[in-house]
Amino acid sequence: MKNLIFISCIIGFSLCATAQKKIKTYKVLTACGICQFDMNSPNGCALAIQMGGKFYWVDGSSISDHGDEHANDGLCKNVRKAEVQGTIKGSRIAVASFLILPDKKKK
Repeated sequence: MKNLIFISCIIGFSLCATAQKKIKTYKVLTACGICQFDMNSPNGCALAIQMGGKFYWVDGSSISDHGDEHANDGLCKNVRKAEVQGTIKGSRIAVASFLILPDKKKK
């Protein structure tokens, strides 16, 4: 009887683990959606990504989280590469992780 309960618990836990939604990782371009990607926003400058020719507003990270957006190296003046983990819903991406990759300058 104890073995039957133990096996049932293991099966139940494994079903729960496989039912969880996996968050995908994307390599994208990121910048201010208004200044660099010509997107429309009533709220002013905001973080956006470009992936596969489509643009998405970012939820879960703001443009000011990544430095002064209006500085010479800011996201309103530059498009940068980023690695993003999140879930896309419509024209938005809800991010769990947002990492701007180091800028490799040509010498």
